[in-house]
Amino acid sequence: MSETQPVATRREVLAVLPALMLAMMLAMLDNMIVSTAMPRIVGDLHGLSHLSWVVTAYVLGTTVSTPLWGKIGDLYGRKSIFLTSVVVFLIGSALSGAAHTMGQLIGFRALQGLGAGGLMVGVLAIIGDLVPPRERGKYQGYFAGIMALAMVAGPLAGGYITDHLSWRWAFYVNLPLGAVALILLATRLKLPKYRTEHRIDWTGAGLLAVGITALVLITTWGGNEYAWRSAQILGLIALALVTLVAFVVVERRAPEPILSLQLFRNRNFSLTAVVGFLLGFTMFGAINFLPLYQQVVQGASATNSGLLLLPMMAGMLVTSLVAGQLITRTGHYKTFPVLGGVFMVTGMVLLSTLTMATGKLVTSVFMVVLGMGMGFLMQTTMLISQNSVSQKDLGVASSAATFFRSIGGSFGVSLFGAIFNRTLTDDLTSRLGPKVATTVSSGGQLAGLSPDKLKAIPLPILNALLHGIATATSSVFFSAMFIAALVPIAAVFIKQVPLRGRAPADAASIEPAEPQLVAAE
Repeated sequence: MSETQPVATRREVLAVLPALMLAMMLAMLDNMIVSTAMPRIVGDLHGLSHLSWVVTAYVLGTTVSTPLWGKIGDLYGRKSIFLTSVVVFLIGSALSGAAHTMGQLIGFRALQGLGAGGLMVGVLAIIGDLVPPRERGKYQGYFAGIMALAMVAGPLAGGYITDHLSWRWAFYVNLPLGAVALILLATRLKLPKYRTEHRIDWTGAGLLAVGITALVLITTWGGNEYAWRSAQILGLIALALVTLVAFVVVERRAPEPILSLQLFRNRNFSLTAVVGFLLGFTMFGAINFLPLYQQVVQGASATNSGLLLLPMMAGMLVTSLVAGQLITRTGHYKTFPVLGGVFMVTGMVLLSTLTMATGKLVTSVFMVVLGMGMGFLMQTTMLISQNSVSQKDLGVASSAATFFRSIGGSFGVSLFGAIFNRTLTDDLTSRLGPKVATTVSSGGQLAGLSPDKLKAIPLPILNALLHGIATATSSVFFSAMFIAALVPIAAVFIKQVPLRGRAPADAASIEPAEPQLVAAE
């Protein structure tokens, strides 16, 4: 049977596009708003010792549920499953805002993360159901714009809520936005429904959840809560290896696997998974330290920290728009991941030259170059991944691309955090001696440094601290440069496969077995 292609008209797509963009905004905005409000939350609930778990619970919920939402959407219908994920996210938001203890907040944040895992995957898979790959590129800019807006507006909104409203509104703000998205999606979204066998691979799902949880905890706790050679971390490593190996064995025999290993036989699917992992590794891992450098070394305002990343977001938005339009017009996409990798490496090289004397304008130019690389890569790799599978596996392809990027980010934050801390400590030790260096760099002393606090630091120690942070930041980007260099190398091997279009003659089915279209959902 020939593959059923998306048949939505442009008018139908535009009718539901605002709701999809709103849902993606919810997924990306939440963590940035909450992180800004976290000091007020901790002070009110008296839970400083459990601060990291508020973030970890959300990340765990999101990462673990991402592959599951994608597969369940493939099995039971995208619309109903996506609406369910929105409802779960909103319930978690409401409960988090009403929490009275840190224990409650951690649990409700985990629930919120479970819903968030389905938001991003659902949006990308629904677009795949509505728009054929050949035409999908022109919608990339919209979602790149949402990403840019979320990264800029999140800290600004969080700062305003923290200063002028209760911290609880950092969670309650999701409710009206989510309600609007729910209403629009329920009334406007019409999707084809496919007849498939409803067999959920619960064993595989359980093993994957345990393995992912172990990986996230390793990257979160390693070198922070516990030493890398501690029994806790070594035990988690063993647990991750055992469960993931068992997962591979189970998936090879499961009639309806959560993540079909057959998909990895497709070269483009495997390569985009690798590129996504490397992209998350370098992007989320390295740029995590830019705000600290700009606030402490360059004296930027922490309140407007979202604006610090605006040049990078602008670069990402422009190149994503250009790439999307060119892909739609020409049908060719292979060049863009390679270009993206080259721009990423160039951006990393430039940012590795940061010093105490580097000006804000120069830093902004460097960030634009890095953003251009991200723009060529982020949506293009998703498009290639979706085009590499049949329509019935669209959810799995979308969730896999998001999942590998997320896991890469977790590893990147952990590795580059260790590099940053080691370089900072070594630099301070060489300038101030081991005793003073340990006092300055330990115990989270760098978090929340304001201009007033910096003025209170004796000048010799302040100069050493600024030099140390600048050196540590440049060392992070220098290390990330070598990881980023693998991106264009992997992208070169991506094969140019015709993008499926609306006409049956343009269909390029990858899988031999296709689902049967039965009704509108």
